[in-house]
Order: sequence, then structure tokens, then C-alpha cells
Amino acid sequence: MRQSFIKRCLFIAIAALIGVSGARSALAQGRIATLAVDGRASANPSIAARGRFVAVAWSAATTSSMDIFAAMSSDGGVTFSAPTRVNETLGEARVSGEQPPRIVLVPGKGATPDAVVVWTAKAAAATRILSARSTDGGRTFGATKAVPGSSGDGSRGWESVAVDSSGRVLVLWLDHRETGMAGAMHHQEPATNAAAATPAPKMDPTERAALSKLYFSSLDGASAIPITPSVCYCCKTSLVAAGGAVYAAWRHVYPGGQRDIAFTLSRDGGRTFASPTRVSDDKWKIDGCPENGPAVAIDRESRVHVVWPTPPDGKMDTPLALFYATSRDGRQFTPRVQIPSRGPAAHAQMTIGADGAPMVAWDEIVDGARRLAMARVRLDASGKPTFTAVPAPDAASGAWYPVLATAATGTIVAWVRQSEKGSTIGVAPVK
Repeated sequence: MRQSFIKRCLFIAIAALIGVSGARSALAQGRIATLAVDGRASANPSIAARGRFVAVAWSAATTSSMDIFAAMSSDGGVTFSAPTRVNETLGEARVSGEQPPRIVLVPGKGATPDAVVVWTAKAAAATRILSARSTDGGRTFGATKAVPGSSGDGSRGWESVAVDSSGRVLVLWLDHRETGMAGAMHHQEPATNAAAATPAPKMDPTERAALSKLYFSSLDGASAIPITPSVCYCCKTSLVAAGGAVYAAWRHVYPGGQRDIAFTLSRDGGRTFASPTRVSDDKWKIDGCPENGPAVAIDRESRVHVVWPTPPDGKMDTPLALFYATSRDGRQFTPRVQIPSRGPAAHAQMTIGADGAPMVAWDEIVDGARRLAMARVRLDASGKPTFTAVPAPDAASGAWYPVLATAATGTIVAWVRQSEKGSTIGVAPVK
């Protein structure tokens, strides 16, 4: 048993070294660093930056197990360390594109920030939300701990993470604990009554969604609080801490089964939150989860920026497009504006660039394949946005789920690169 464990650890270490070797050679050729673990499919990235320090976390999976890995850069994303496994228990992770392992950087005792990763793992009758912290620049990660308030039966996840001005790590997630159905990831109908051989009565989509809630907590041991019921399950959440306030966005289920983007903020560090605000009345009625959530960013003037996917006409058979809106006070948003794209667009992410302008990244279907796309947002004196396309560092097909961070050296994007040999994580500066 011990020999098997040692062999597996050696395999992971060797795989990590092979992965980082590929990253450096690719970078020298085309300014794209490749992060991978040999023999595994790498996917589901997240990225964080603080100064010139950049951290990327992702999943590396075989056909039977999945683990979380992280790699660090101290030169603005030019080169990365060898990948390090984050989770203590081998193969326990269960993540996806809409709920990737989230990584944040926290001021540490020295010049190098601490790295904290939050991810989801499956248990017998529940989904667990776990965290681990590195205090040595990502070389090792400490003990795995449950996110406070996230234990118990039922499924949960689609978490987002932020760091406030005091260094607290904040976590937002969707929680299905009240349904009593640990596997109800997509608002499944009640199980068939085997004895009577007849289906149980259907629940109204709005009534069913009321059992799903948005929860907020922090890793310092504070009690988790439910912010609101009626969230759309399986769509990612978005959380930002800035200027002493905490901002959150998610997809909400409104009366009639309409699934639009909602927003709230806390001005007391997350102790209380304002009543949710509907960002845009898109009138998208769908009895299911689109698995496409929003992204929120806060600029230097404390203006809220939100980007999200939805059908332009609210109809189920219309391809998704991206929309953008802003708010000065967090209570009322500007009318939505569509972001130009070359095809159906999804999986949007956003950051505020070093110049103070928002940068948006997404993937879109062009010629039948997923490709990266990015745009820089400029607001005129009246607040009207214009979108300028930014060349993606990877123009190949099979590129999706981009994530963004702004370092001292500029904006950096990471994404999934799919090829015949498998999937890896690409990382590159945005020009």
C-alpha cells in the first residue's frame, strides 16, 4: 500500500516537471506558456495576480480521478513554477468550467503573497467546498479545510472567491441543501414513485428554484449567511471586494421561470447585503440551467460593470450573445448593450486593466469550433460603452473558458487549449 502511494507521488512529481518543461519551450516560441500534467487532461483554469506575482489553478484528470494543481510566476506570467498538487486526498476533486478551482493571492508575511485555492469535491451524500493555502510561493499547500458553513447534505458549488482589504478570503456559492437531493444539479424533477409506478407531481420552476440559495462566508471562521433564495443552479457566481465593499452577481430565477442576472452589495464587509437588484429584464424563460453565469468588476470610481450571456430575444432556440451594463450606485443599472461577437458567445470573464478600462474575454463559436475572443471597454462622458476587439493570443480552434487577471505588467489571460493530444492550459499577456 505504501509503495503504491509512493509510486503515485513520484508519477505526479515527474508529470509536473514534464508539464512545466513544455510551458517554457512554448513560451519561447510564441509567448504562450503551457501548463499541464503529463498523462492527464488539464482544464477549468482560474487566475490571480498581485503585483508581478501570478498564480494559476486548474484541474488535471484521468478517466477515473481528478486533482487540483497550481503553478506560480514571479515575473508577471513569463515563466511558471512546476505544478503543485493542491488537494490532500488524491482524486477527490469534482470541478467544471462553470465551477473551476478558484485561486486568490493574499498578502503574506514576506514579499511573496500567500495563495489560497477553493474547489469542490464529492462526498457520499453531498458536495463539499474545500480550501487550502500555500505560504511558500506555491511550492506546497497546507491541510485541506472545509469552507465554513458549506458542510452538510446536498449539492453546492459554482463558487467565487475574493480578498478584501484586510486580507480576508471571502467565498460565495450556490447551495442546494434544502432540496434533500444531493445530485440535483440541474433542478431535476422529483424521483419516480417506484411503488405506484407513477411520476411525482411536477413543481413549478419558480417554486423549485426557491429551494436553491446563494450563500456567503469567509475563511476566517465567520458564520455562513444565506443572501437570497431562488438562484439558478449551475451558473457561476461572481464576487469582488473593493474599497471596503463586497459585490456579488449571479443568475436568478424570477417569477414565471425567467432567468436573469441579479446583483447585490454589502457595505459592511459582508455582514449584511442589500436586497437583490435585477441587472436587466431579459425575459429569458427556460426550465433548466444554461450553465453560463455573469462576471462583475469594479473600476477606480467604484462603478459596477457586469457582463453576461443571454439570448437577445429571450427565446430558448436563439443562440446566446453577450451583454454589458454598469451602475453607479448598485441599485439601478444602465440599459444593456450587446458586445459584438463573431458567433454565439458564452463563458464571459472580466477584469479592470492597468489603464482603468474593463477588459472582457469569452469564447464564441466560429466555423463550428470554440475560439477565444476579447474586447476592451471604453465609456464616454455619458457612460455609453464602446467595445474594441483585442487580438486573442491563441487564434486556433478548441480554445475556451478564458479567465483574466491584471498584474503589474498588464492583463494576463489563461484558457483551455484543446488538441488531438488532449487539453492543456495556455497563459499569455494581452496586448
